[in-house]
Amino acid sequence: MDAASDLLRLLGDDTRLRLLRLLAQESLNVSELTAILGVAQSGVSRHLGLLKDAGLVREQRTGTFSWYRLDDALVDANGPHAGLWSWLVATFGATTPATKADDVRLAEVRRVRREEFRDHGSDGQDHKQLVPGRSWAAWSRALGLLMPPLDVADLGCGEGYLTIEAARWAKRVTAIDRSSDVIARGRDLAKRRGVKNITWKRGDLQKVPIDDSSMDLVLLSQALHHADEPGVALREAHRILRPGGRVLVLDLREHGEDWVTSTLGDRWLGFTDKSLTALLSDTGFTDTTVRVGSSSAGDPFAVLIAVGTKRTSKGR
Repeated sequence: MDAASDLLRLLGDDTRLRLLRLLAQESLNVSELTAILGVAQSGVSRHLGLLKDAGLVREQRTGTFSWYRLDDALVDANGPHAGLWSWLVATFGATTPATKADDVRLAEVRRVRREEFRDHGSDGQDHKQLVPGRSWAAWSRALGLLMPPLDVADLGCGEGYLTIEAARWAKRVTAIDRSSDVIARGRDLAKRRGVKNITWKRGDLQKVPIDDSSMDLVLLSQALHHADEPGVALREAHRILRPGGRVLVLDLREHGEDWVTSTLGDRWLGFTDKSLTALLSDTGFTDTTVRVGSSSAGDPFAVLIAVGTKRTSKGR
């Protein structure tokens, strides 16, 4: 009875149940679990340690990584936890906003894995071969070498991953986010990677703490759908750009997944191609282009890429 009581207490935690649900689908490392769950790495490690001690999770070391999966004893239909596993399977089948968010982020982890080290075939069918080193991150950095040294603003920068990538080719990057904690994590990440040409500032998309006409490029990556008024955010982008400067928007195409409002804090369920084009034009941008940048079969989220230019002079 004591052992059963301890086990039930262990499973009476939402985060630990979400961990088990994810590991039932995929072996994952701590960094991936941290990104999916939105829980601090120390917290994820603590939960994994408790689950491992209870014999529910197994750790396997490969190189510098530790991978976690469900213990064989847990999923054995004839094992000591057969009844518990049957109950967990039924529980994992329930859909909630939290599990939907976990599944979306797990899909993103899988996508990144595929792009970092993927199969390549001549026609997508036979004769596939592994291509070590194939990486979209490497491609983006290679293309960055073709960019001139620009003053760049990354609005809604989050923890700064895109900011740091832009800093590899930009003259200077000014990173803006409304969360001081997020800014602190971005600053620490840049310090660890030896990136020094970034200015970090706390501020809102709709009232950006940057001088007029001081930037060559404004980035809004997955930020516009968090703005109360996207048009105001784009007007701010227009204000801080020099004449001839450009805005680059990466955001979600319109979707019907309304759970993101409560779970991820989204204010808008993406944008249609037409509405995003209108937003750019209404805020003064010209030469606008909007197109799909990324989409996958079965994935409710597609990414739109949009660009616009600030006029160099009146009427041009």
